[in-house]
Amino acid sequence: MTANDFLQIGIFLVVLLLLIKPLGSYMTHVFADQPNRITRLGGGVERLIYRICGVDAGEDMGWKRYAIAMLLFNVCGMVLVYAFQRMQQWLPLNPQHFPALSPDLSINTAISFVTNTNWQAYSGESSMSYLTQMAALAVQNFVSAATGIAVLIAVVRGFARKTAKGIGNFWVDLTRSTLYVLMPISFVLALLLVSQGVIQNLKPYVDVPVVQTTTYANPVTDAAGNPVKDAAGNAVTKPAQLTTETLPMGPAASQVAIKMLGTNGGGFFGANSAHPYENPTPFSNFLEMLAIFLIPAALCITFGEMVGDRRQGLAILATMLVIFVPLTIGVTAAEQAGNPILHSLPIDQHASALQSGGNMEGKETRFGIAASSLFAAVTTAASCGAVNNMHDSLTPLGGLVPMWLMQLGEVIFGGVGSGLYGMLAFAVVAVFIAGLMVGRTPEYLGKKIEAYEMKMASLAVLIPCALVVICTAIAVMTPAATATVGNPGAHGFSEILYAVTSATNNNGSAFGGLSANIPFWNVMLGVCMFWARFMLAIAMLAMAGSIAAKKHVPASAGTLPTHTPLFVTLLASVVIIVGALTFLPALALGPIAEYLMSAH
Repeated sequence: MTANDFLQIGIFLVVLLLLIKPLGSYMTHVFADQPNRITRLGGGVERLIYRICGVDAGEDMGWKRYAIAMLLFNVCGMVLVYAFQRMQQWLPLNPQHFPALSPDLSINTAISFVTNTNWQAYSGESSMSYLTQMAALAVQNFVSAATGIAVLIAVVRGFARKTAKGIGNFWVDLTRSTLYVLMPISFVLALLLVSQGVIQNLKPYVDVPVVQTTTYANPVTDAAGNPVKDAAGNAVTKPAQLTTETLPMGPAASQVAIKMLGTNGGGFFGANSAHPYENPTPFSNFLEMLAIFLIPAALCITFGEMVGDRRQGLAILATMLVIFVPLTIGVTAAEQAGNPILHSLPIDQHASALQSGGNMEGKETRFGIAASSLFAAVTTAASCGAVNNMHDSLTPLGGLVPMWLMQLGEVIFGGVGSGLYGMLAFAVVAVFIAGLMVGRTPEYLGKKIEAYEMKMASLAVLIPCALVVICTAIAVMTPAATATVGNPGAHGFSEILYAVTSATNNNGSAFGGLSANIPFWNVMLGVCMFWARFMLAIAMLAMAGSIAAKKHVPASAGTLPTHTPLFVTLLASVVIIVGALTFLPALALGPIAEYLMSAH
């Protein structure tokens, strides 16, 4: 690694840590039970929303009612997104006259955006109308992120309250997350992105002349649009000249802002944040990475303040950083070292056996290796899934890092809200293990952790793990799935494992090289996304309801302090061990095997 690599990582972390304290404290006021200056300022708009929607803002919901409201809201959103895709050819704001998407792709995309996954088996600029992008996908970018924040706040209330029956009001938490947090920050970020050249318009696509005319073989089609074949079964072509190139337009900046801030990740264009209209400059790249981590990191501060001990939030934040920083250095070092296969070839003779410049395959020259590697680590540590480089082109060990960051459960920052409540499940497991060591009933934040809480925490930890390994096994045994793999052998297995891992952990990034738009992948990955998102949320809400009803237990000499370096070490170890024990065999068949074959 070079000094530039360390400098970029260091600047990113310093700026992030400077921003999260004020934002975290701000969000504490937003979700406070008592009225304050922030909620009074927007109270008129908030009350109007409740009146229009028929919401009783004063209702304190139990965990079951909270979970039902959350689930029904998201299922309704799923139906609406599906309908937009299936009817977009008849709806306005479709200047390119895109037809409806297929039923299996439409349901996959609907589940994807509602679950905050944003897995994309389509290319936005050649599939989605402006209205579908704005009214369906961008809206879900807001409300799916707000749902994650709402569930987290309900879980935190469970720890903060004493002998309480309720954990808050889903509709209030959803509204405040959107109105006071996501919308204002997204507005500012969108303006900053526009200043860097990210497009924001409703113009039809623009045809421009190419610099050099190119002749190519154009397939001949019949009246129905099907390719014409000759007697031997070969496609019939005719010579054609490429004289113009079509530049896609659209309201990109507004969607890019919330796709990053809400850890959604779905690109307006197929190339996502590698596209110059989504991410044109190194500064826009820095802003987008910062936006991914901003709310998940700030929520650690909010958590500490809401439970009355800021050190608790800082301990969780430290745990995330303890795991994130070494893995980021690992992926950067692997990419700087270059492709091991090329070392034995008679090239780069003056590079001291290393490729000069490292592995630049699949990366944009305007970002380089350092910013591309950092982006890969950030987007997979958080469940964002936006990419500024092709993960399929990473070196074997470089590709292992983002894959494993997702397999840790998307708790290393993770999605907005969902990352922190996932980490709290691991924290409950950690204090339980510590309690077993000393023969004492475990406690966390003054609440005794008993059998019911451990069952819910175990479900939250193990459901994604089970889905990944089971569905990967199903995929590798299904000819329809393996036929879509672009590379044979260990790398092809990595493409399958990455896709299932990404969908199940609600990340949405793709390794690439896998043609995922077939009924098998659309259905199976849709099931993974839905179950992983909502079963985890319901399990955590159930745990929150149980903990909220418990009385506070004063700390004693036998209580494990959960704000010390010892607990940070214990919590990080639990996260790593669960991830390693579950996925090491699968990783050994994929990126590790590929590395060993390429290195020798």
